[in-house]
Amino acid sequence: MEALRLDWAGGAPRLRAAADMARQGLVTALTAPAGAAVVVGWAGSHRDRVAGARRLLEDFGRHRAAPRPPIGDYAAVLLYRDRVVLLRDEQARIPLFFRESGGRVSAVGTSARGLGGGTELERRYVCRYLTGNLAQPHTDLTPFTDVHRVLGGEVVELAITGHLIGRTRPHARPAPARTPPAADGPDAAGAAKELRLALENAVDRRMGTTTACHVSGGTDSTSVALLAARRPAAGQLVLLAGRFAGGELAGEGPYLDEALTEIRRHAPDARPLIVDADDVADFDDFRHHAGDSDEPQPHAFRAPFWTRLHTAAAELGCDALLTGCGADPIADANPFRLHRLARTGRFPLLAREARAWAAGGERGVRDIVHAYVVRPTLPLTAERLSALGRGGTVLGGLGDFGRPRWLRPVFARTHGYGRARLAESRFVFGRRPEESLYDAANYAAAPDLLSWHRAPEDGFFLSHPFLDPEVVATMRHLPPAATFRPGRPKAVLREAMADLLPPGIQARTAKIPFNQLYARGLRRHGDTLLDLCHHARHPLIEEMFDTSALCRALREAGLGIGDSYAWDRMNRALALVVWLEQLDRNPATFTGSLPVTAGLP
Repeated sequence: MEALRLDWAGGAPRLRAAADMARQGLVTALTAPAGAAVVVGWAGSHRDRVAGARRLLEDFGRHRAAPRPPIGDYAAVLLYRDRVVLLRDEQARIPLFFRESGGRVSAVGTSARGLGGGTELERRYVCRYLTGNLAQPHTDLTPFTDVHRVLGGEVVELAITGHLIGRTRPHARPAPARTPPAADGPDAAGAAKELRLALENAVDRRMGTTTACHVSGGTDSTSVALLAARRPAAGQLVLLAGRFAGGELAGEGPYLDEALTEIRRHAPDARPLIVDADDVADFDDFRHHAGDSDEPQPHAFRAPFWTRLHTAAAELGCDALLTGCGADPIADANPFRLHRLARTGRFPLLAREARAWAAGGERGVRDIVHAYVVRPTLPLTAERLSALGRGGTVLGGLGDFGRPRWLRPVFARTHGYGRARLAESRFVFGRRPEESLYDAANYAAAPDLLSWHRAPEDGFFLSHPFLDPEVVATMRHLPPAATFRPGRPKAVLREAMADLLPPGIQARTAKIPFNQLYARGLRRHGDTLLDLCHHARHPLIEEMFDTSALCRALREAGLGIGDSYAWDRMNRALALVVWLEQLDRNPATFTGSLPVTAGLP
């Protein structure tokens, strides 16, 4: 999907915005004495997108050295008399790409597919994409050779002629200034206050004129909705939920009702929007969700549920949709502290804390040590040993990085699958997994290519307050003693929201997973998916996949063999098959453009 396009005509830059998205407020285009700007999304505050775009233009025009990009959900192209600046926010929710050859950029846009037309497919990207859950959004590679991704928080500077000057990545955002902490860091009460303030700011930044909050009955989404309900100028608030009357997910109903009651106590005018989801299954309309996107969409299998909710919110005219995504890794105690204790030789403390983690999560100490000490230290070796112990099936023992049996060994060796999985394991765990957790969480918690693909139809992008850079920076600097309570997940969040969360949600420690939707989807669409694999005709599919092995994996998943890691790897491969099959049938086009450079002095 193209929201903006920068190219060069007669040697002069030409900047355009998608007119229909500009009318919806999804794109802000402006000219000023300093230059011209197109901002997709919002910078600084969702409510005042024009002011945010103007500040971006002024700040980057004033400083030759790139300033830190502001918080927001945006991608931007800033055009000055002597240079061009491309940038994205740290969350990297809005895509931005450029086509470059020989050091010169010939086009910039928000669709890799739009820039890559007629370009050879990049097989190294395929290997990186297939390594695991996080590989797609945080790497420079795209599906097309010569098309590159502007990374989250990155600033790319071009000469006015299009020649690439440099790419700058910012350092980690410092924790926001608060009252001075105690010598050994804030206590539990102080940590809760810091998180509450950061989360309030994150919600406030994301409020629109008509804001929908996804409410599931869990601690995370309920916390976001409660904070939104207490905003002084909240505007119209919509409480969006999917309800299941039957099956195991019906068990979420009482929690959902309790959450809605409490939220409406603070905002009586809030409108509940309850969507019947009983007939939804994963993989519904899979060809559309996986095949029409700009890039392969790993979570296209879950799109039917979210699409139904998005459609309902769009019909009410919502211009923002807030979720609780990200709280699991961000707003909880950091379990990779155990890895730090092992690195620094504090084994007695490691043993005590591992026992506390095990007791709190009803897991064995050995499982805890393996997950947070051994696996981050030797991720590829740990996966090989796991696969040996659970061999005999295609999905058995398949984790995040190992080569799936349906990926042909020759293709993997030729195009760098080994290097890709090593790079991905280093991104996920790094030398200090307790720090890498926060970088990786951004991509694990909220893969929302669906939101981007549907934005012109819906009129909004998803937004995730728990993944706000201020919230992440706050949790980074909190000591474990202030955040960890055995047997009480997200203890610091519960303390932060103690005056607002209703008792039933305050006390719950686990949610019902969406396994029911997945199993129903495989029963309903298994034969269609098998047929899809058997009859795939794109030459790259035969080159990289043993489709008979992929079909065996699909049958095993239908029988319940494997786990969430293995199923994710299979879902990812299926989405790639569909995307390749439809690549030439749905070419990306940029129509209805609004010229932005016409008024540039």
